[in-house]
Amino acid sequence: MKNDHKSYMQQLLQEIQAETMEASLMEVCGTHTMAIARSGIRSLVPPNLKLLSGPGCPVCVTAQGDIDGVIELVREPGITLLTFGDMMRVPGTESSLQEERSKGADIRVVYSPLDALTAAKSMPDREVVFLGIGFETTAPAVAITVEEAMENGIHNFSLFSLHKLVPPALEIIFSDPNINVDGLICPGHVAAVTGVEPYRLLAEKYGKPCVITGFEAMDILEGVVMLLRQLHQDKATVEIQYRRVVKKEGNLVAQATLKRVFQATEARWRGLSSIPGTGLKLRPAYEEMDARKKFGVREIEDVPIKGCACGEVLTGKITPHDCALFGKGCTPLRPIGPCMVSQEGACAAYYRYTPLRD
Repeated sequence: MKNDHKSYMQQLLQEIQAETMEASLMEVCGTHTMAIARSGIRSLVPPNLKLLSGPGCPVCVTAQGDIDGVIELVREPGITLLTFGDMMRVPGTESSLQEERSKGADIRVVYSPLDALTAAKSMPDREVVFLGIGFETTAPAVAITVEEAMENGIHNFSLFSLHKLVPPALEIIFSDPNINVDGLICPGHVAAVTGVEPYRLLAEKYGKPCVITGFEAMDILEGVVMLLRQLHQDKATVEIQYRRVVKKEGNLVAQATLKRVFQATEARWRGLSSIPGTGLKLRPAYEEMDARKKFGVREIEDVPIKGCACGEVLTGKITPHDCALFGKGCTPLRPIGPCMVSQEGACAAYYRYTPLRD
């Protein structure tokens, strides 16, 4: 079995390396970006094939103004913010959550939204805010947490939603004449929730192939081959490589949970500006748990970080090596932009596995 696996990978590589067509394929997901970098796949494909990083890292695409809004909130007395660890070091315009915690703000790292609910129960004299970030993969668990808070009358719990929806944002990638993408390596974990339909509509509308792919090296190589075969056949459809996890219809229970609690809204994406229908906000029935409304969080204009090219990296216009700050002023120890902060960020992946220009 092990030899069969190795032989199949060699066959996939041979087909890819024999390819003479010029093509740019974008891996949407940050987990794919890290897997491609870690396994050295980018260095194995011929120069006529480009593997571009896309806007699939939720930390990386969080807008500067949204970070600043969260920072303003934690400066209010009586607020306890609970967040995933990746958000702590993301730089705002003048500060970060890590800096605010060092100054005395009550900010705690959790591993599940239910941890935030437990904290709210244990601290009835504090306002506990959960910073919800992520795509369709993590949002259902947050929705369940909101429902449980409502059912149990936990009124000191609220949600600051920075959740985003992936498929509608990809329309910007295909419709932007400055972004040259011939096909998409689509995120397996997102599709496990959404199913195939959003990607099918995308492929048909823009005439570009999509393959929903897993995260092992063989998954990615097979996904690349499937995309190349579609391009050769002049096809534009969505295929599932990650069949062991993704079903055509997706996870109907998770979809129903999202629909009960959230509704789509406009959201700001770093590098892509504001996109209608790509954010998630609480429905009116749960509005009392919307931290933005509850505490009157104001909209703050995005202020670009001087010299940071995360926006161009996230849209595949450049690679991290093309950013003037990469590896110099911006490193994982002292990140300037979010693409270097997140473990799934393209700049962090390049720095760790391909720090020098080819």
